[in-house]
Amino acid sequence: MELEFAHALDTGRARSNNEDAVRVDETLALAVLADGMGGYNAGEVASAMAADCMQAGIAQWLAAPDAARDDGQIRQALMATAQHANQVVFDAAQSRPEYAGMGTTLVTALFEPGRVWVGHIGDSRAYRLRGGRLEQLSRDHSLLQEQIDAGLLTPEEAAYSMNRNLVTRAVGVEPTVELEVVDHELRVGDTILLCSDGLSDMLPDASIAQVMRASDSLAGTARALVDAANAAGGRDNISVVLVRAKGGAAQSGRAWWPFRRS
Repeated sequence: MELEFAHALDTGRARSNNEDAVRVDETLALAVLADGMGGYNAGEVASAMAADCMQAGIAQWLAAPDAARDDGQIRQALMATAQHANQVVFDAAQSRPEYAGMGTTLVTALFEPGRVWVGHIGDSRAYRLRGGRLEQLSRDHSLLQEQIDAGLLTPEEAAYSMNRNLVTRAVGVEPTVELEVVDHELRVGDTILLCSDGLSDMLPDASIAQVMRASDSLAGTARALVDAANAAGGRDNISVVLVRAKGGAAQSGRAWWPFRRS
């Protein structure tokens, strides 16, 4: 199995700057997406800090001398790295007036043979397209999702709610935060999508799936998703990361994943 990566970012039609950040590291088999918020230009500071911390933290963990990693260690590494990112953003927000109140969502995917570990904070999402069917792998940390869970709103009513952008968990807002981590099966042919709410608020899941099914080119699909979100209104920054699991032997006799199973 090999991995193919593609991503696209756009300011959208209503914003003048982009507060989203994306980091794709094929060597680490890692993708990170963050959607910043709060303060003049501070949202883009928070998202960049969080994304950089996640990439650097996972790289440092994977470079440790003991190469074997069990499930508990993978989960703990993701959670500890996210907490470090939270501390970095929180400290910056507390120490510089222009950064006061900043924070960011976070969604990350770490790949290993036959599985993908998805961690998220906030309402940036992870999906898996398999056999033409799109499945949401993350569950929003948002007031809207809590209202749906409590039976106060139906998913159809939620599409028109005024509370769509109120998150209940974010990086850098409180001294501590918990990354929700779940592992999922990965098969050849699967495509993993990470996206900010600039995509998921503009397009229903059925439309996202339709766009993803329409192109064989991963880079073309990423661009098509951004274009579709803009065509639907583009009310926010739009960022997407796509990772496709493909068949084939690894290059140079080396597995594409950066760590081995214990």
